[in-house]
Amino acid sequence: MPGPTQAPLILKLKQIKPMKPMQQDYSKYTDEDRLVWKTLFDRQMKNLETMASRHFIDALQEVEFRPDKIPDFKELDKLLGSKTGWAMEVVPNIIPQKDFFQTLDLKHFPATTWLRRMDQLDYLEEPDMFHDVFGHVPLLSNKAYTGFFKGMAELALKHLDSPLAIELLGRIYWFTIEFGLMNENGQKKVYGAGIISSAGETLYSLSDKPAHLPFDVRSVMQSTFRTDVFQEKYFVVDSFEALYESLSEIEKVLEEELESARLLDKSAAL
Repeated sequence: MPGPTQAPLILKLKQIKPMKPMQQDYSKYTDEDRLVWKTLFDRQMKNLETMASRHFIDALQEVEFRPDKIPDFKELDKLLGSKTGWAMEVVPNIIPQKDFFQTLDLKHFPATTWLRRMDQLDYLEEPDMFHDVFGHVPLLSNKAYTGFFKGMAELALKHLDSPLAIELLGRIYWFTIEFGLMNENGQKKVYGAGIISSAGETLYSLSDKPAHLPFDVRSVMQSTFRTDVFQEKYFVVDSFEALYESLSEIEKVLEEELESARLLDKSAAL
């Protein structure tokens, strides 16, 4: 049975008040924390070795992730800084919309440092460190991927006063950064963090149950979704370079959709 998925940060950003800068306190991780990280890591790698994009598998090596070591953000800052110029930004949970996009625009990735309990391995309502760090951070070593990520932040910052624009960009974010698939050598592979960090969704996303559609900006923007079940459809990109190059099309289609909405509002007011 499909189970609920974690909603990405972009969808809940208005709920939490701004927080002061924080740091990861590595000394506070417990034996249970280390066991949770190892259990989730080992369980996922059994699937990801054959189901994940080669870019993600390579990126795991780039950031030196291991099952027996919870990632240290100070070490990640050095590794990512040398490869793409990105760094980690510690947050308590979900942060305000403006702060989120401004953080991404600075090439900092907001991530929690707390881990779920052993009795919460399969589902959490809020994203924990395994989702944020295991799911998102390895690909921050990929230049095309981070170029797309930053480009999305720049677009969002230009339209923060437009709920419709944020909703439409949220759909792009959802079906790429969180739940994207990629064509590789004639096979579909996973790269979205929401899939990468979920054992159940990894298996489900590549099965014959959901629809698999070629990535098309307008189609994605017109696609609604639910956050409490596995997805009914997934969009498949050809490469991160193609995703990065789609930014101009995303901006173009976004402006067209906003103009259409404005004309409809104007017509309704007559």
